[in-house]
Amino acid sequence: MTMTLQTTKTLILAFAIALGLTAHCTAASAAPKETAIFAGGCFWCVEADFEKVEGVKSAVSGYTGGTTVNPTYKDVTRGGTGHYEAVKITYDPDQVSYEQLLHLFFRSVDPLDADGQFCDRGDSYRTAIFVSNSTEHAAAEAAKAKAGADLGKRIATPILPAAPFYDAEDYHQDYYKKTERVLTRFGPKTKAEAYKRYRQACGRDDRVKRIWKDAAAFAK
Repeated sequence: MTMTLQTTKTLILAFAIALGLTAHCTAASAAPKETAIFAGGCFWCVEADFEKVEGVKSAVSGYTGGTTVNPTYKDVTRGGTGHYEAVKITYDPDQVSYEQLLHLFFRSVDPLDADGQFCDRGDSYRTAIFVSNSTEHAAAEAAKAKAGADLGKRIATPILPAAPFYDAEDYHQDYYKKTERVLTRFGPKTKAEAYKRYRQACGRDDRVKRIWKDAAAFAK
């Protein structure tokens, strides 16, 4: 059967659209992505802060730095696993650099506290930077030195080699914006409301502002 001119044009157009969609998807998947892993106390708060940063594509709460394989939240907070609550940040280096993320990290925590963060005490709530290569290590050391110079004090945050990162349970991810209701000592609230009250009661932003003043990254 002879193909009509109109049918031919339609097929050519459909083929062109398919090629365009393929090229678009390939370009999107080829967009540069890097990761940074920071421990800054409660991972809900670190995740909430860094997801506001332009160029950050995702922030995932999890556990790293310890010896227990596939730890649970109860395992980590009970102690003995060696794990930190941490956040794996995936970012586009064309939009935000690793150095910029380090700068923001130091100014979003209390880097003088070696025993936890704010109201959360214990090993799992300590600060740390986990690095994957010599370039990240050098950048982290430089950022740590700058933070110490700016504060005129010794920085307690260690720089550690990257270790296996285990995603936290689903209910921890994006906790700060979930609308499911939970029972708190202040009565039933959405998770987002409970998160805000926790952050305020824990004194995170107040402490960061006292330390960093106008340089505080997220606590304004």
